[in-house]
Amino acid sequence: MAGQRPCASFRFDLVASLLSAWFAAGLFLDSWAHNNIPELETFFTPWHAVFYSGFVASAGWLCWPALGRLLAGERGAAVAPVGYGASLVAAPAFAVAGVADFAWHEVFGIEQGLSILFSPTHLVLVITMGVIVTGPVRSRWDRPEGGWRELPLLLSWAFASLLALLFLQYGNALAWSPAAVVAVLSHPSEAPGADDGAVRFLTGVVVTTVVLLSALLLLARRGRVPVGAALLLFAVAALLSGAVTGFGSWVWTVAVLVCGVLVEGLVWWLRPGVGGLRGWLLFGAAVPLVWWSVLMGVTVVSAGLPSVVEYWTGAPVVASAVGLLLAAVVGARPVARVS
Repeated sequence: MAGQRPCASFRFDLVASLLSAWFAAGLFLDSWAHNNIPELETFFTPWHAVFYSGFVASAGWLCWPALGRLLAGERGAAVAPVGYGASLVAAPAFAVAGVADFAWHEVFGIEQGLSILFSPTHLVLVITMGVIVTGPVRSRWDRPEGGWRELPLLLSWAFASLLALLFLQYGNALAWSPAAVVAVLSHPSEAPGADDGAVRFLTGVVVTTVVLLSALLLLARRGRVPVGAALLLFAVAALLSGAVTGFGSWVWTVAVLVCGVLVEGLVWWLRPGVGGLRGWLLFGAAVPLVWWSVLMGVTVVSAGLPSVVEYWTGAPVVASAVGLLLAAVVGARPVARVS
């Protein structure tokens, strides 16, 4: 019917999410390069090629059906499938930001370390990329089909969580190694204003908890959390955290994957989203308690006992309290679909 927005097919959503994987792989590579290649001095790199070619492929897939509907006489929102209107707007904005990023590098040079996360052009790129890759999430939010047909939504949801964790990597406690954790948790808090490693790591525990648990709670508000969602989320987090540190600590990376398996068990047991308020709140408290207890245990076994016992024993409890508060604030009532 003319003027009526079509719903995207499963095939369209799946291809869009797989192209987003290409897009995200380029971001992984670029993040690794900026953090691990100090002599990086050019915009024209293999990882930028993967990143921007992923964008071209994703944008082309989004624009093709829209072009067909334009040629058929449709105008306005009707040219885009449900859920993809925002992605079509974000695609040209991303292209403009990419050109601006090239100009920025020509004038100010190539960023290294923390500065890459605050570059205005990088921020616009990541925001518009987030809108592009979440098209399948918006498309399928009100169409829970269960099983493998949830794959497009789950992939896009995981990549969006990756973007949030990437641009908060200065607060990503998963990007530490066990040896570094033991080192910073073996010294009492220093004077205000000092470079206090314990404060940075423990603050990162809170930030990482909020990012990953928010992603799980958002998905749970849609209804039953699909099997494999938690493991996918933690696998992406482990891959990202390993990439930004040059995969210097395989023990930590494996431990994060194990946490994903344990959280899968908590999803099955507590059934957040369909198991009532008690299960919802217990899920919010239990997930960070379990995963940070495992990571602190791995730290102690692999790198030694931090001398300030209150830090490493209290960190999982603080994370659990933050998770309980977050679950209480978010609530278990279903949310309306984002248009």
